[in-house]
Parts: sequence; structure tokens; C-alpha cells
Amino acid sequence: MIALASAAFGVVAALAWNSAITQLFLKLFPNESERIGALFLYALVVTLIGVLVIVLLGRVATRINAEPVEFKYPGLPKTTG
Repeated sequence: MIALASAAFGVVAALAWNSAITQLFLKLFPNESERIGALFLYALVVTLIGVLVIVLLGRVATRINAEPVEFKYPGLPKTTG
């Protein structure tokens, strides 16, 4: 439950930052064509940072022999018949 709440707050924070950065881009780039290019560059940079962080976390997890997280979903009850 703590992981779910943490993830939810992380998404809310990410959306808040996204709105703030979008508004900043509107101020800095009044020309729409420049703004679109800048937003794509921003998306590319954020994606590259995200991939880099995920790769580094994977390497750290390997070094400390962390067990992978396994998500288990309850199955349908078996019926005998």
C-alpha cells in the first residue's frame, strides 16, 4: 500500500512539474514553432534521463543482489467437477 501511495504522489508531482515547465515554455517561447521544437527537445532530454536512471538502478540492483519485484494477481478460484 505504501508503494502505491508513493507512486501516486510521484505521478501528481510529475504532472505539477510538467504544467509548470509548460507554462515556462509558453513565456520563454512566444513563437509557436519555436515552442514546439523546444517542447520536443525537453521531452527527449527527460526521456534520456529516465532511461539512464533506470539502467543505473538496474546495475545497482544487480550489484547488491536485489530480488526482482514480482507482482502476483489472484487467479480465479478453481472449481472441481
